[in-house]
Amino acid sequence: MNEHDIAAIGGTMTGVDPGRLDDKQLMKELETIHRTRHDTLLYGSNDALRAHNDRMARLEGEWLRRNPRRPVAPGRTREGARERGCGRPAAP
Repeated sequence: MNEHDIAAIGGTMTGVDPGRLDDKQLMKELETIHRTRHDTLLYGSNDALRAHNDRMARLEGEWLRRNPRRPVAPGRTREGARERGCGRPAAP
């Protein structure tokens, strides 16, 4: 890794540029950031939350760019939610 591998915002290190990660590394980064989201929201400083938001958006954007035809569960659409009604969980 070198200085070109690290993304920076306002001089703050925010991790490896998502475009430079292979698919496995990208998924690992996404799993980690989603796992830490709740604690960052509840207990992180404003700067930490801003950095987390940016990093998550960049990682998710890269994943979506690589997977434009990802499977969408019917229960995760507006129509599926209407059919499901209240009280029934959506499919993952």
